Amino acid sequence: MKWTKSFTYTLKESPADAEITSHKLMVRAGMIRKLAPGLYTYGTMALRSIKKFEQIVREELEKIDCAEILMPIVHPKELWEETGRWQEMGQGLARFKNRNSHEFCLAATHEEAVTDYVRRDIKSYRDLPISLFQVQTKFRDEIRPRFGLMRGREFIMKDAYTFDLDEAAAIKSYDQLFHAYKNIFQRVGVDFRIVDADSGNIGGNKSQEFHVLADSGEDHLMVSTEGDYAANIEVCPAIDVVPFTSQASELPMEKFETKGLKKISTLSKALKIAEKDLVKSLYFSTVELEEGSESLSLKELKPICVLLRGSDELNPIKLKNSLGLINPPMMLTDTEVNELTGAYPGSCGPVNLEIPIYLDKGLEGYKNFIVGANENNFHLKNVNFPRDFKVTDTVDLRMAREGDLSPMGKGTLKSYRGIEVGHIFYLGTKYSKAMKANYLDAQGKSLPVEMGCYGIGISRTVQAAIEQSNDKDGIIWPKSIAPYMLHICHLDPNDEAVNTVATDLYGSLMSAGVEVFMDDREERPGVKFKDADLLGFPYRLVIGKKGVDKGEVELVHRSTKEKQVIQLASATAQLIELLSTS
Repeated sequence: MKWTKSFTYTLKESPADAEITSHKLMVRAGMIRKLAPGLYTYGTMALRSIKKFEQIVREELEKIDCAEILMPIVHPKELWEETGRWQEMGQGLARFKNRNSHEFCLAATHEEAVTDYVRRDIKSYRDLPISLFQVQTKFRDEIRPRFGLMRGREFIMKDAYTFDLDEAAAIKSYDQLFHAYKNIFQRVGVDFRIVDADSGNIGGNKSQEFHVLADSGEDHLMVSTEGDYAANIEVCPAIDVVPFTSQASELPMEKFETKGLKKISTLSKALKIAEKDLVKSLYFSTVELEEGSESLSLKELKPICVLLRGSDELNPIKLKNSLGLINPPMMLTDTEVNELTGAYPGSCGPVNLEIPIYLDKGLEGYKNFIVGANENNFHLKNVNFPRDFKVTDTVDLRMAREGDLSPMGKGTLKSYRGIEVGHIFYLGTKYSKAMKANYLDAQGKSLPVEMGCYGIGISRTVQAAIEQSNDKDGIIWPKSIAPYMLHICHLDPNDEAVNTVATDLYGSLMSAGVEVFMDDREERPGVKFKDADLLGFPYRLVIGKKGVDKGEVELVHRSTKEKQVIQLASATAQLIELLSTS
């Protein structure tokens, strides 16, 4: 491809709305252009990289007999109502009506569609197992799309689905896809980690994520310093290296004034007590309001109280899972807290509350709590359970942090940032039962199929690779998904001799199957070099009058900036050998 035919336009400055490096570089390199918030047109370079990554995915999935299909992006409401997700998905599911007032949605995911596809033809155990995948556009109406392709509203995704006779067979399929995913990301050449994860509203009880490591990653990962344990912080157990157990005796409860001390930090300073030795009370509703429904009374909201150490941060996913909810519970408003406790946040606590109270495990060994008195500007000290309040359950509810004990018992946790690029789930029978995707076993008994679900963010992975691999000059592409392998900087397109050399080399390399991009613009050498670094292809070949007069060209390695002189007489053969083995 020649630059003048590629419709590629680079920018010197980063766009104002680009927040992370990869987003800035992709826009500057002309790889993506925003159509609307969260919606992007892919330029030639981005699309070539996407197609290369898709091919890697296809090759690895076909090795394990996963068959490719393609499902619609528009789904009827009735399909999603079978599983109850029409309401569960909330406002992230883009809904609309056709001219006949029939309701549809843009597919945020395809579990319902693929289950409908297979249930029509599965008759008996002889029809299983089934393994299917697609590469398709998805749409999720993100509240705040950002970071370019990282969190867009429309994106390209590979999703696969397995259908098996029983749990043992389904786990075997899960393991097959797990190893295929490892091969995929190893072939791409990115530094990645596999972590335990929450299943979210997809469902199932076994889930792992694949993350490309990057400082700007939205996900917080906890990795053991010993062994191979790794998890998303959303599900990582929080274990103190040395659990605290108080040897003190229970003291009589006392009320004391704390006017103006509404935060743990100010209370800690005023009382000269460490934040970890204070207790904070949080209040939530366990009932989720459906879109368009009227507000509920406090009693109807089914409030709960959560107690943690003052220095700890609540993990909403752990709370959701402990309560058996689909989505994390919503915090009560200040007004609702006041109605419930008799005080506004900062002065409220668990004493005399007739609602479920959940205690974080970090407080198990504590005695003589300091908590809000449920009276504005007052606190209680020497509060103990079960003497002064009853605990519904003691569970792990806090965020894990660096230095906590590894759940495997050896080593401690180290913190990383990651970009989620793949997610695999063992679904069980959540969708098959709801949608009656059944088969007859060898005894003629009707049973629901066991399912698994496996996603890879195709467009997101391409940007994640850039986020991980770049320098001050631009992108440094992994060779596996680089749009082109060689970037020819043709410095003198109007010089007949130089033009002949460049054109001949370009044609010979193209004929040999080398992916070549030639900058044939009438631009200054400095502009061409800067753009070559920005685009970031693995190799740059400089062809100019000075070199041609000497019978040589210069090859530059993008990742190392190493330069080597190649004689024109052997240039074609040398380049073909180098680039065909890269």
